[in-house]
Amino acid sequence: MLDPSSSEDTGGESDPEVFPEAPRKAAGKPCGSSRTSGHSQPRQSTAPGGKTGAKDSGVSCGEEEERKERERREKEEEEERKMKLQIYVFVLRCVAYPFNAKQPTDMARRQQKVNKQQLQAVKERFLAFLNGETQIVADEAFCNAVRSYYEGFLKSERVSRMVQSGGCSASDFREVFKKNIERRVRSLPEIDGLSKETVLSSWIAKYDAIYRGEEDMRRQSQRAHLSAVSELILSKEQLYEMFQQILGIRKFEHQLLYNACQLDNVDEQAAQIRRELDGRLQLAEQIARERRYPQFVSADMEVLYVDELRSAVNLLMANLESLPVSKGGPDFKQKLKRSSMNNSFLDMGDEGDILSKSEVVLSFTLEIVIVEVQGLKSMAPNRIVYCTMEVDGGQKLQTDQAEASRPQWGTQGDFTTTHPLPSVKVKLFTESTAVLALEDKELGRVVLNPTTNGPKQAEFHRMVVPKSSQDTDLKIKLAVRMDKPPNMKHSGYVYALGQRVWKRWKRRYFVLVQVSQYTFAMCSYREKKAEPQELMQLEGYTVDYCDPQPGLQGGRVFFNAVKEGDLIMFACDDEQDRVLWVQAMYRATGQSYKPVPPPQNKTTNCRGGSLNQASPISLDPSQRQGVEELISAAPCHFDHAALFTILQKNTLQHRMKDSFSCLGWFSPGQVFVLDEYCARYGVRGCHRHLSYLKDLMECSENNVLVDPTLLHYSYAFCASHVHGNRPDGMGTVTVDEKEQFEAIRNRLIALLDNQITHFRYCFPFGRPDGALKATLSLQERVLMKDITTPVPPEDMKKLVQRCLEKAARINYSQLMEYAQIKGDPQAAPEKRLEDLTRLGELCIEVLQQNDEHHSEAFSWWPELMAEHAEMFLFLYQADMDAALQIQPVDSWDSFPLFQLLNNFLRTDPHLCNGTFHKHLQDLFVPLVVRYIDLMESSIAQSIHQGFEQETWQSVKSLTNNLANVPLPKVPSLPLSLPQMPSFSAPAWMGPLCDNTLQGINLPDIFNGSATSEDLFWKLDALQLFVLDLHWPEPEFAKHLEQRLKLMASDMMEACVKRTKSAFDTKMQKASKTTDFRVPPSVCTMFNVLMDAKKQCSKLCVLDSGQEQQYHSKIDVLIDDAFKEMISSLVSKFAAVLDGVLSKLSRYDEGTLFSSILSFTKPGMDVADTYITFVRQNQDILRDHINDELCIENMFEQWYTGSMKMVCVWLTDRLDLQLHMYQLKTLIKIVKKTYRDFRLQGVLDGTLNNKSYETIYNRLTVEEATAAVKAGDGLQGISMRDSEEEDD
Repeated sequence: MLDPSSSEDTGGESDPEVFPEAPRKAAGKPCGSSRTSGHSQPRQSTAPGGKTGAKDSGVSCGEEEERKERERREKEEEEERKMKLQIYVFVLRCVAYPFNAKQPTDMARRQQKVNKQQLQAVKERFLAFLNGETQIVADEAFCNAVRSYYEGFLKSERVSRMVQSGGCSASDFREVFKKNIERRVRSLPEIDGLSKETVLSSWIAKYDAIYRGEEDMRRQSQRAHLSAVSELILSKEQLYEMFQQILGIRKFEHQLLYNACQLDNVDEQAAQIRRELDGRLQLAEQIARERRYPQFVSADMEVLYVDELRSAVNLLMANLESLPVSKGGPDFKQKLKRSSMNNSFLDMGDEGDILSKSEVVLSFTLEIVIVEVQGLKSMAPNRIVYCTMEVDGGQKLQTDQAEASRPQWGTQGDFTTTHPLPSVKVKLFTESTAVLALEDKELGRVVLNPTTNGPKQAEFHRMVVPKSSQDTDLKIKLAVRMDKPPNMKHSGYVYALGQRVWKRWKRRYFVLVQVSQYTFAMCSYREKKAEPQELMQLEGYTVDYCDPQPGLQGGRVFFNAVKEGDLIMFACDDEQDRVLWVQAMYRATGQSYKPVPPPQNKTTNCRGGSLNQASPISLDPSQRQGVEELISAAPCHFDHAALFTILQKNTLQHRMKDSFSCLGWFSPGQVFVLDEYCARYGVRGCHRHLSYLKDLMECSENNVLVDPTLLHYSYAFCASHVHGNRPDGMGTVTVDEKEQFEAIRNRLIALLDNQITHFRYCFPFGRPDGALKATLSLQERVLMKDITTPVPPEDMKKLVQRCLEKAARINYSQLMEYAQIKGDPQAAPEKRLEDLTRLGELCIEVLQQNDEHHSEAFSWWPELMAEHAEMFLFLYQADMDAALQIQPVDSWDSFPLFQLLNNFLRTDPHLCNGTFHKHLQDLFVPLVVRYIDLMESSIAQSIHQGFEQETWQSVKSLTNNLANVPLPKVPSLPLSLPQMPSFSAPAWMGPLCDNTLQGINLPDIFNGSATSEDLFWKLDALQLFVLDLHWPEPEFAKHLEQRLKLMASDMMEACVKRTKSAFDTKMQKASKTTDFRVPPSVCTMFNVLMDAKKQCSKLCVLDSGQEQQYHSKIDVLIDDAFKEMISSLVSKFAAVLDGVLSKLSRYDEGTLFSSILSFTKPGMDVADTYITFVRQNQDILRDHINDELCIENMFEQWYTGSMKMVCVWLTDRLDLQLHMYQLKTLIKIVKKTYRDFRLQGVLDGTLNNKSYETIYNRLTVEEATAAVKAGDGLQGISMRDSEEEDD
């Protein structure tokens, strides 16, 4: 079998004479790290047998058990340590010379995770912003959004869990805030010139400023850049360091293994791969020969299994062969394309037949440096000398000119050649002084045959001089450096004798050439020849040391290359040269046997260039044997499936602990190493993904966040493989793989079931984005019996339904714990109701979060989310019913609870009029009806008693602070009146103040009485309160509306009748003289009716526009009352005028009283008193009555009645001539009345009616007659307009 050791140090494997004391078992200890425990065990085993054990056997037994347990633990730790070191050796080789995989550059970038300290810092920054401790300027809307984000998200226990699980990044925090503000901004009204996208961008920028705090942005960006680079691509040194941390390897152990494995030697790594692949081929043949197959699900797979092993090796060979030989070194960048299974594989046995001399091509670079010449004595000091150089007769190069007294140059010439043994000629010339000389004179020459093994430093060489030269001891100092091409593995002069080639024993110049990754040739060259004289392909040969051969002259130490039917003997003059040749040929042949130098050679050649000095590490014997055992172990003898499971598990644990929110995804460097390991050491893809699934599920079960997409990918791969779909080309399925797959499938079903049930806590706030939806998709995939038959939709629906039912119970119990509400039956009703309301708010918040963050994942089954919400509310219903049952009978404090729940339920299309919603309505229907009944009774009694005690004073201050006034109570009633529900912000106050009173001067509209204003306010508040309940059931909502409209009609009818009755009483008691002034209470009564008319359109009309009629039409009633009250008041004014006219009647012509009064000289007191009466009453009505139409109507009737009464009075005296006093009084009364009513806005059509015209004509005639008879008896009083008249 293969011996895959790649160490140049062979001392650790043999020579028991040198190291006889090293125990054989110590060779298994890695790097000598366990020597102490190995030597301490015998000392511990003798301790219990001493005197202490004889004195106290009980103590000795306990100590013995502890010692054995300690030894067992130490042994297990040592075995685990050794296994990890062995895994690390394989990882080192994968990293040092990869030929199957490369680091992926298209993986999704992972965000830095947020830890507990960062979460606390973020909380403090947002709290500082809310407290106004930052310089960030923001409006109220943004502050409210931040406060909601802080209270609902940052302080949430689920966020703390998410941070603890390692799956939370700053991006998640930002996305949750963005989603929150998008909903808020969309609900804001449009603003001209400011788009909502601009507002969103501004808010996000402010959020970023708050989140960063006082951090230096430049330093943060640099850190982010460096971390992103390390996440994308890693160098070999970084990969070594990463896997040291993953496997717990110490630095010095890495250094020892690095040197022992010769990781910096590309040729050794390529040779190691070839040996490993050869070992795998031999193992496949052995399995086929001995029929030691794994147990497959079908016996037909045994032959296919061997073919798969061979195909895998052939694929690796093709990958290795595709690597260009010219590319090498520890830092080379390989551009390797994966070969497919359908590529034609190499048949290595045919390569020897097709290899020709022309395929062996070497290219060398020579650097010739001429330093100086010595021994030039015969030349004049001022003579000019120079040198020329050429290689293989090609192009000549010349140095600069120098004087013969100082022939120094330091000139370098660069040449290229294909000859392994080139000929270099250097000549020294002097300029010829002869006139007829055509060429310069040659002073000397030197011919060299450099090799790649030659010295690199400048040396003196004796020059060949012409016979006529006087300077016979001429020397030139020069250096010839010949670089070694990458495909030239070794070279030198060796004696050789073979059966097919090199049939004469002679010294030849040999070059070991690598033609391709699998083709090496031993070539002999002559001077100045590019093609080899003879060559031998090394495939199939075995190289080894051998003893000197008698009869062969030349060479001191021997080695040979053996193949069936051929034997080639080689000999060198130096032991070190022989070791180098054997090692180079050993790598090239790919043989399983590792040559070991003879002991006598190793001991006799210690003084100069011995094998011990060539060793990569210098250790004591036990350490050397430990390292050698690790690096020389044949990889094909290991169970790489088990080793890879350990490697992958440790890698995942390391990945989960780094600073990135990986969610189980490996970094590119880790993927690269794991891919290379699986390809190089034959780890089956199904086993890899099964192990990966186990590790990921273990993380998930330990509350570590894992991306379900990753689980889905691995599970789909395994399912395809087990069901024969060949995702990686493997057609064989082992029984163990199938059993493991079934166990993992059952375990995965339970895990996903648990995650779906705890979706609020496994995927808080919908993070990671799309994870819940991916989990549901994966669950559906796992439930499939095979890869083609889909799961029946009903089965998946039932599973999700069962999970959501359990989720409702879990979420409610968690909510109860969070709210810290204890269902204490002894608690006060107020406390129970308060807790119930707070719990209701939390329930609504939970359901809103479910809808916002999780509803999209369950979009396939929206009815199931509705059932989940109903189940959740059903649990709340039990607590709600218990709390409401203990409330007092006539307590209305539960209305806010109904409003809270109903406002949420009625806007949800799935929950509106659902089971819980209907139960809530059934629960509150009696309460609402009872409340309205009591309010109706209360308002009715308040009308009755209020109007009995009414003073009819105008109320102008009630509404100035309306929102702070409680619903008035009416004293001395037999029952305690229900008060309007007391909310933190009363729902009906807002609409009342905002809609009804906005932009109106309150004292101008509320001039009614205290009772009427109280009535209208109560009716309006009650209707707004019921309206604000937003009763969801249309029939009952319509019934409530109709009942309130009926109630308003009845109440307003009673108010109007009481007002009319009070008015009539006032009018009966009023005076009929000119001393009568309209009382303010009468004006208040008019205002009451006007307010009733205005409120009627709002309080008594249904939405359909049909006015509600109960006992009578309220509008007709109000209009009739208006007319009667105006007529009554106008009649009172007419009675006063009638009294004035009665006084004037005493001056009628022909009466006794008239003749008596004619001797007196009466003044104008009657006219002036009446005019004052009219004007003052006009002002009272204008100031105290708010309705302009009412005033105009009243003034028109008043004026018309007055003129008509004067006209009638004059008509009765048509045959009589008016007394001078009567004429002057009437002229003044009529004229002033006309002017006053015109100033009050009475229209000209009304002013100039027929009565006025009749009066005007009669008085004008009477005025003319009086002027003729009495001269200036009118004292300037005239019906004609005059500016001189007194007002």
